[in-house]
Amino acid sequence: MSALSLLDYASVFIFALTGALAASRAQLDIIGFAFLASLTAVGGGTLRDLMLDRDPVFWVANPEHIGIACLAAILIFFTAHRFESRARLLLWLDAMALGVAVAAGVGVALELRFGWPVVLMMGVMTGTFGGLMRDVVANEVPMVLRQGELYVSAALGGAAMALVVAYFSSSSLVIYGSSVLSTFVLRAGSITFGWRLPVYKARPPR
Repeated sequence: MSALSLLDYASVFIFALTGALAASRAQLDIIGFAFLASLTAVGGGTLRDLMLDRDPVFWVANPEHIGIACLAAILIFFTAHRFESRARLLLWLDAMALGVAVAAGVGVALELRFGWPVVLMMGVMTGTFGGLMRDVVANEVPMVLRQGELYVSAALGGAAMALVVAYFSSSSLVIYGSSVLSTFVLRAGSITFGWRLPVYKARPPR
């Protein structure tokens, strides 16, 4: 199994856990858990593959991705009550999933030999859209829109790091690893230390 395939599987599983946790907070039934977990797990990758005209879409070519998402949903359905703060757990799992998914998006675009703007966009898109769909369906404020937090910017930083490393190294392990790590560090810094970007503040006209 290639490193890129492993990234896809890991991204699907971890994002599915976050979707199931969101379902637990919304008090859905087991089918709702499976739906939200699957939507979160494959949403970003599906959009990536459609944009890149990758045929078939990754989970259509390998339907076991949906099976993995459903297993994650079942796991959370029977264990969510054991966690003291499901919101906190969701936040950190999402940070992990973001890092893995950004690397997966970058990897697909690099493998298909697209230029750097497309590589950056695919990294960001793959990392963020699954979580965005999850939060919208669960009626939560999307993490990508929380004021000033490093989320899309963390994804962009991770994708850019992969491009920089790819210029000096041909090792997929090094390229993907640097992307995962840099994305996670930026996101974790925002969660733990309050790293923020400046936000727009309205001023009265002169």
